[in-house]
Amino acid sequence: MAAARVRSGGRPTLEEVAARAGVGRGTASRVINGSPRVSAHTREAVEAAVAELGYVPNRAARALAGNRTDAVALVVPEPETRFFAEPYFSDIVRGVGAALADTDMQLLLTLVGNDRERRRLAQYLTAHRVDGVLLVSVHAADPLPDLLEQLGMPAVMSGRRSASETLASVDSDNFAGAGAAVGHLVSRGRRAIATITGPQDVYGAQRRLDGYRAAMSEAGLGPDERLIAPADFSEEGGARAMRELLARRPDVDAVFAASDVMAAGARQVLREAGRRIPDDVALIGFDDSAVARHMDPALTSVRQPIEEMGRTMARVLLDEIAGEHRERPQIVLPTELVVRDSS
Repeated sequence: MAAARVRSGGRPTLEEVAARAGVGRGTASRVINGSPRVSAHTREAVEAAVAELGYVPNRAARALAGNRTDAVALVVPEPETRFFAEPYFSDIVRGVGAALADTDMQLLLTLVGNDRERRRLAQYLTAHRVDGVLLVSVHAADPLPDLLEQLGMPAVMSGRRSASETLASVDSDNFAGAGAAVGHLVSRGRRAIATITGPQDVYGAQRRLDGYRAAMSEAGLGPDERLIAPADFSEEGGARAMRELLARRPDVDAVFAASDVMAAGARQVLREAGRRIPDDVALIGFDDSAVARHMDPALTSVRQPIEEMGRTMARVLLDEIAGEHRERPQIVLPTELVVRDSS
């Protein structure tokens, strides 16, 4: 050990760590930078070499040499009110934080709720103040993904903008989740099944509506546009859409809301109208958040693995920063219907 330190002028080098671990310099670097793309055996060997040699990464030198900042941005192009009202976002943040916990990366949370904030973020990103970006809740017309591509900055989105997405993305199976919800309602004898959709400039919301339509057609309940009410993923939007549905189709006997938060708004309106859940109207949400578990009656909901989505997004981004992806992956995680008292 003493000889190794003398050769490097008293401070162990990355090359010496790699030699002690019996791996290449690049592999040692990936372990030290927290990349998940190494085996457990290799990671243990490098970490043991680091401990034996007393190696301490020179973060300033590493950042300067590699044009690195050791920071990633989690960008949510939504106003603060929605970010703090919806459990989806806190679950994503928790998953991302867990994946970055054992790395040197700092996580910067940025909310972009208006054009001024978007311009400020664009200037920040253009200056390459971060090594990569995680984008959550992207709308179709949002210019940020295109800016990231122009800058050549590693980026991963939660959900795609369209079927032909060019950036890496991690999503849940929105189509299958909606289909499972409708199929469950049909199996319980419901026929006038309505849906409250999310904003249709969000691809995930489009896919949930597509899944609803396909399942209704498969059940022989051809789509009735009066049973489809658009909303915005908010509780107020869910309540407003439910009022519209009751006015258009008073015989509605089931509602699939494209988020738990919107289902909460729908439940309040149904109660005000004297409709019992599930006796008169069955109700299903999407996300399986704390909102679903604490609702009365407890809400049947489509569970999407939100924390796992956050962890996967972070892992994919770390790989992109390390230059380990030749192609940008489009990952879709499975959903699961969790049946409770509301249906």
